[in-house]
Amino acid sequence: MNADEPTVDPAAEEATVPAPNETSPDGTPSGDAAAEEQAAAEPVELDIDVLLSERDQFKDIALRLQADFDNYRRRVGSQRGEEIDRATGRIVESLLPVLDACEAAFAHGVDGVEPIWSALIGVLQKQGLEALDLQGKPFDPAVADAVTHEPGEDEAFDGPVVTDTLRTGYRWNGKVLRAAMVRTKG
Repeated sequence: MNADEPTVDPAAEEATVPAPNETSPDGTPSGDAAAEEQAAAEPVELDIDVLLSERDQFKDIALRLQADFDNYRRRVGSQRGEEIDRATGRIVESLLPVLDACEAAFAHGVDGVEPIWSALIGVLQKQGLEALDLQGKPFDPAVADAVTHEPGEDEAFDGPVVTDTLRTGYRWNGKVLRAAMVRTKG
């Protein structure tokens, strides 16, 4: 032995070596072994609880994202439908002068216009165009523009009544596309 090397007491060395796992006669760990096993089990239970709470948080996030995506899809579909309705409304609005020309030609007795006018108005009506029939009804500024007004003697209505339609008004899918030009009385 060297003088530089520390001396080791064999009895002290045995005290630091852990004892082998001892079990009681019923097979359960006893003493230090039971305490070590319990200490090791607690972090595992805590880890499982942490993992379960993280799983629940991620599940909630996934459900929220799914709901947000479903709302987005519905909103985009609705906006797309509204844009299609506006675009078709603009096309129909651009065809109204053609309908007016056909109507005027038919009123003046031009031959051959009625089949074309009927076909055009029929196709547009199937798509949602509706001619406003205001003759004899109370004047409504939301659907008609009064061009002339005659005083009336009849007190049957509280306000003016449409007596003549000078230009037909139209609705497209329930919305006024073009107000009618009318003559009122009353």
